[in-house]
Amino acid sequence: MSSITTRLTVAFAVIVTATTALLLALGGWLLVHQLGDGIRLLHEAEFEEVEGRLAPDPGRLTTAELGERLRRHTEIDAALFFFQVCTPDGTVVFRSLNLGDTLLPPASANGDAHRVVNVAPHGRLLVSEFRAGPWRVQIASPLAMNERLLASFLKIGLLLLVLALVAGAGLGYAFTRFALSPVRTIEQTASRIRADNLGERIPVPRARDEIAALAELLNRMFDRLEVSFNQVRRFTADASHELKTPLALLRLNAERLRSRVADDSEAAAAADELLAQADHLHRIIEALLFLAKADAGVLNPAMQEGNPQTALAGLAEDAAALAEDRGLRFALVRNDAGCARFEPTLLRQLLMNLLTNALKVSPAGGTVRLESICADGRWRLRLTDEGPGLPPEQLDRVFERFVRHEPTAGGGHGLGLAICRSIVELHGGTIRAENRPDRSGLGVTVDLPLAAMKT
Repeated sequence: MSSITTRLTVAFAVIVTATTALLLALGGWLLVHQLGDGIRLLHEAEFEEVEGRLAPDPGRLTTAELGERLRRHTEIDAALFFFQVCTPDGTVVFRSLNLGDTLLPPASANGDAHRVVNVAPHGRLLVSEFRAGPWRVQIASPLAMNERLLASFLKIGLLLLVLALVAGAGLGYAFTRFALSPVRTIEQTASRIRADNLGERIPVPRARDEIAALAELLNRMFDRLEVSFNQVRRFTADASHELKTPLALLRLNAERLRSRVADDSEAAAAADELLAQADHLHRIIEALLFLAKADAGVLNPAMQEGNPQTALAGLAEDAAALAEDRGLRFALVRNDAGCARFEPTLLRQLLMNLLTNALKVSPAGGTVRLESICADGRWRLRLTDEGPGLPPEQLDRVFERFVRHEPTAGGGHGLGLAICRSIVELHGGTIRAENRPDRSGLGVTVDLPLAAMKT
């Protein structure tokens, strides 16, 4: 997609070039008509001289007398004009010497006094016909000079069009850059305003124009966003305190109750269930608080550059132990070296969430595989299990909140994969799920950007 600067520059250049072309076309049209009118005026003036030589009574002149009177005059003007005199029936009685053996064509059928004809070997001629008594006097001029002048005008016009295009593009670019500079200022300022910098505002131009109105509108929007973000921050802080404290007291009292009813199996089972539900509620609250902070943009993970190979080496040991405890196997089938920016705690949370889901759905004796590939500027993590997979319509929704697919949900709260997506997005990456093509099972692929290697 082209930028608005490019589009406006092209539009400006096209308008300037089109306007120049229109003016040149109009100038060419006027030049053609002016040159033609000039030749016709010359013919009329020349005929007045011819008519004066035939006065006072052209009708009484014999052909010999007519030729005698015109020969000297036509020799003087031979560089400019061709002359031919005919009788009313079209018989030629006189021709100027510069015509040679050529005859000018007879008068046109529609009676045009001035017309353009092509006469070999003289080329295109403008022929004007006049009446002097019974004689039809034809005066012709070559158009070669006019045509050379028009050809020169065309060449100059094309050069001017090229110059107009270049000048239009340059002026259009400069004008567009100048006109859009307030918009660029708005863009640069707006791009700096983030969750950790909500107090900055777009400078409002002094001119009370549309740009100033846009800046004020965006500043009011950022004011509302700042209020909303502050409310989210207060909510997460209040929720963390108001929910965790009574939940901790609930768990403490349940543990006391469990110790006092140890001899009553039914009461002890109820206390165990209460403790389990308290743990489950605690995990839900932690997950919701994490997602709320991620949505609000208040999470600022301390990214650091590291080697993916080293980061996964320690995780693989814990993953293998966790899988073995559940009667499964974990295999890190590929672990490339590279350089990436990530937050170690969040990266571990991401992979452990994916691993936990994979272990829940894998059959006994199954294998969960992890690949870590560093290539083409990205770090690709792919975790595959041997479970039943997902229906195709569920693949796009599996990362939404509280979305669980029975019977693979395993009693979870449906927030683990939503947290995974938030962590991946915090790292500037993407995540997707797809069924394995080789057998039953689900594969989750995470793509994260690699950092430039330091030399």
